[in-house]
Amino acid sequence: MAKEWARPFYRSKAWQQCRIAYIASVYGLCETCAEKGIDKPGKILHHTILLTPFNINDPDVTLNWNYLRYECKECHDKNEGHGVAVRVEATRDGLMFDDSGQLVEINNVNG
Repeated sequence: MAKEWARPFYRSKAWQQCRIAYIASVYGLCETCAEKGIDKPGKILHHTILLTPFNINDPDVTLNWNYLRYECKECHDKNEGHGVAVRVEATRDGLMFDDSGQLVEINNVNG
């Protein structure tokens, strides 16, 4: 579920149009399964970089097809690790933003 600060973006016409066009561009198929030669319908379009309150209004991040991936639920859950895999985008050596947009040390993210 989208965070409260992200809801206006996900309801925007720009995102809805981007989403429809992107899914059509991959023929509605899970991109991860397709890479394995399997045709399986996708279900979740997600950003491959962590969206934060600081970048949610930056269309170079939020609407950039280079940062989108369409996957079936199984591949999304496996690959995304519920967000852990994408949280390693460093802002400065050893630092990154967490889910709430707070700057934290990378060593402290996973416990």
